[in-house]
Amino acid sequence: MAGEETGIPYAGGSSATWRGVLASAGALLAAALLAALLLMVSQSNAARDAALASERHSYDVMLLTRTVDGTVARAESALSRYVMDEEPETGTVYYNEWVLAGQQIEQLRRMVADTPEQRRRVDALARLYAERATQLAPAAAAAAQGKGTGGIPLYYQAGMNPTGQALRGKLNEIAASERGDLRDRMEATRRTSDRADQLTIWFGWLAVLIGLGAIVLGFLAFRAMRERLDALREADSEAVRARQLEAAVRARTQELTEANERLQAEATEREAAEAQLRQVQKMEAVGQLTGGIAHDFNNMLAVVVGGLDLARRKLRGPAREVEFHLDSALEGATRAAALTRRLLAFARAEPLLPVPVEPAGLLQSMLDLIDRSIGERIAIHTRFADDAWAVKVDTNGLENAVLNLAVNARDAIEGDGEIVIAIDNAPLRDGEVGQLPAGDYVRISVADTGHGMSPELIERVFEPFFTTKPVGKGTGLGLSQIFGFARQSGGDVAIDSKVGRGTTVSIYLPRSDAQAAATEAPSPLAAADGDGQPATILVVEDDPRVSRSTVAALEELGHRPLACASGREALDILARDATIELIITDVMMPEMTGPELVREAAHLYPWIGILFVTGYVGEAGDAEELAGHDMLRKPFTVAALAQAVSAALAHRVSGSHPASTAAAAE
Repeated sequence: MAGEETGIPYAGGSSATWRGVLASAGALLAAALLAALLLMVSQSNAARDAALASERHSYDVMLLTRTVDGTVARAESALSRYVMDEEPETGTVYYNEWVLAGQQIEQLRRMVADTPEQRRRVDALARLYAERATQLAPAAAAAAQGKGTGGIPLYYQAGMNPTGQALRGKLNEIAASERGDLRDRMEATRRTSDRADQLTIWFGWLAVLIGLGAIVLGFLAFRAMRERLDALREADSEAVRARQLEAAVRARTQELTEANERLQAEATEREAAEAQLRQVQKMEAVGQLTGGIAHDFNNMLAVVVGGLDLARRKLRGPAREVEFHLDSALEGATRAAALTRRLLAFARAEPLLPVPVEPAGLLQSMLDLIDRSIGERIAIHTRFADDAWAVKVDTNGLENAVLNLAVNARDAIEGDGEIVIAIDNAPLRDGEVGQLPAGDYVRISVADTGHGMSPELIERVFEPFFTTKPVGKGTGLGLSQIFGFARQSGGDVAIDSKVGRGTTVSIYLPRSDAQAAATEAPSPLAAADGDGQPATILVVEDDPRVSRSTVAALEELGHRPLACASGREALDILARDATIELIITDVMMPEMTGPELVREAAHLYPWIGILFVTGYVGEAGDAEELAGHDMLRKPFTVAALAQAVSAALAHRVSGSHPASTAAAAE
């Protein structure tokens, strides 16, 4: 028995060995399969992660394009408000939003750096952004400089430019490309998920062979499946958020459009209200001047009427006494004419006509108007430099600027006080006053003893429609108009003020080397000597009284006047009489105006001199039609007429008349 047990070979040993070998081989095979499956699973997970990362990248790019679109829309909306309210806070919002849009475009460029086609699209987007910034810059600059509503047409013009639509189109193009890539990447994710499912099945079969290893692989497969589901849920959530963001952008864009329409309507209503307020204040200023002006005119008319009446009574008396009364009447009439010119200047009925002028003489001649404007409780003092330089400005503009400053000073005093008007020569260094370059300037300052202003108010006084006066007392346009007048004249404005110590406003105007024009009317006592050569002069005047007076004055000067009442009649006389050397014409006449007559006559008879006679330049409508011709203001003396005729004859295009040349040849 024992022998049997020991002598018979153990058949199971070989089988066990083979089983061991087979088990080892199976284990090795299972290990190899496990390693292969693990490698395949790792590759599949990596591919799936890469696909999910690509999907997230596409969602990020699409989200960023919508963000850029919303930022640009907010910036342009802020600019639309900025050109209307010109508030620095609104301007800051516009600049911050616009800079943020540029930063987002740079972020978008970095995100698509590895995609050549998208990179080219983002480069084109950056160019459109820069071009759009250039189009919007003039409107922002106009609002920053405080030009009133001047920025609105610039913003409207920029809005009509197709660049903005092209910019949004390029953003949509980038987003559309990413959506196409997203579909491809989602397909890749699906294939990766399917492969992971197949590996999970293999792991199930392998679990039967390797037991615990199969359980482990099954657990890994389950975890991979859970991650896949999480990734799908995350992708769905991102898609929902993207759709919500797109809907929010559309709703916000609609809100901005409606807000812009409301702002435009409010701006129109505000412009109408401001126009009505300016008219009311203009009428208020005229009302304040009425009493003083009526007093002055009554005084002047008293001199004229009294002088003429006394002269009539003394006609048979001594000649010197008659001449004295006539001179008094003429002087009163001349003062009335000067006051009329000041009133026209105050009403801005005349266009800008810059001429060299002595500021001291100009301001001295308007002190009466300033006195009547500010009342008798405030004393006016002047301090003019003896050698004050000349300036080249529009005299009406300068008079209005000084008058506005005087009225502002009166309002700041609020009772008894004094105003000092000073003129000084002011050599300046570069940047010493505002942005003025170095050079010689004339400083015209108006100082008051009023309540003064704080530094915060000084920073804003030149802003259009900003005023410290109570409601209904000011439009806030006075100082802004003075600022614009000074800048247009090549100068600047400076303010020195302290609370409780008064205010000094200084206008700096560049020095002019040209000879200054006379600021005073010719003396009414000056006599016309008539020493010039007699000339044949055509007088075109529709008022018979003015025509008779002008003809008599020309005859007194030794000239040969020919009178007519219309432009057509004047052209007929010019065609018949070749000896006419000068045309003296009124500006406004029925059928044909003076400028229209001169335009036609200058074409046919370029050698004839021209002299316009007018009550005020504003009646011509277009000052360019009067440019380059001599002008005489009504009313005028014989001396003023003689001087104007001599100047007009000297300024003729040709020094000789065809008729005189023919006569010399004969």
